[in-house]
Amino acid sequence: MSVSLPSDFNRIAIIGVGLIGGSIARAVRTAALPTHIVAYDASDAVRARVRALGLADTVAETLPEAVSDADLVILCTPVGTFEAIARAMAPHLKPGAIVSDVGSTKGSAIAAMAPHCPAHCHLVPAHPVAGTENSGPDAGFATLFKGRWCIVTPPEGTDKTAVARVCAFWTALGSNVEVMDAQHHDRVLAVTSHIPHLIAYTIVGTASDLEQVTESEVIKFSAGGFRDFTRIAASDPTMWRDVFLNNREAVLEILQRFNEDLTALQRAIRWGDGDTLFNLFSRTRHIRRTIIDAGQDTPRPDFGREPATPSEAETK
Repeated sequence: MSVSLPSDFNRIAIIGVGLIGGSIARAVRTAALPTHIVAYDASDAVRARVRALGLADTVAETLPEAVSDADLVILCTPVGTFEAIARAMAPHLKPGAIVSDVGSTKGSAIAAMAPHCPAHCHLVPAHPVAGTENSGPDAGFATLFKGRWCIVTPPEGTDKTAVARVCAFWTALGSNVEVMDAQHHDRVLAVTSHIPHLIAYTIVGTASDLEQVTESEVIKFSAGGFRDFTRIAASDPTMWRDVFLNNREAVLEILQRFNEDLTALQRAIRWGDGDTLFNLFSRTRHIRRTIIDAGQDTPRPDFGREPATPSEAETK
């Protein structure tokens, strides 16, 4: 049973129609929410594709057109674009409109948007912790948010009704919702998302740089661990560049801790300290099991991902 939006939440503007924006549009349709979907993307080609896919009721040609009568505006673009978009759309927002986003860094999102958010509007940032390595309007799917967490990070003093409405919206799309301070969010996500992506980019880059290992060998002998790194490292480079630049303090803090732990692990390997290695691996194995128990993954082989069918393999 879906949760309906408030009756005055009649029009939603999705700014940027990639994986997340396209999935929001599909999820709104699947949940049968009584709302008019307006989509806008700066790319002519993306707007044309959104029309072809029928993802929105209206595909706007300009940003002002997209937001002018919207009750909820969701920025689904890289976080580095937020300030320019917020400044450009501010004069066109109607009184009572809620401005939100899906960015992976929240402190920077608030800093970028808050100065340009009119007093008659409400800024309620959010982060659906869901995604794949794919991008573009064709990559989205309606169940992307189902059973996943969406973290809502309203600035201090934000209207409680506006916060509740954003929470209700994400609940309607199938998400579990938690309200959190933006700075705490950024530190948590640095551990759970940002540093893992940085490690994936690094190890894949290292493998490609090793002259004594040919590209064919890297591909031919890819074990599950390396394949998972390559999947993560295939994520949108623009989005992740902006994530690291906009969450640099939290990322650098956690990266320093990681470097210290890595040095300790290096020392244990060098000195043959099997007890240290075994204790670490046992503790991390337990964390994997708790993630499965929490419903954020499954125990199936290949981390819950279904193997490609012959027809799928032929298209890749």
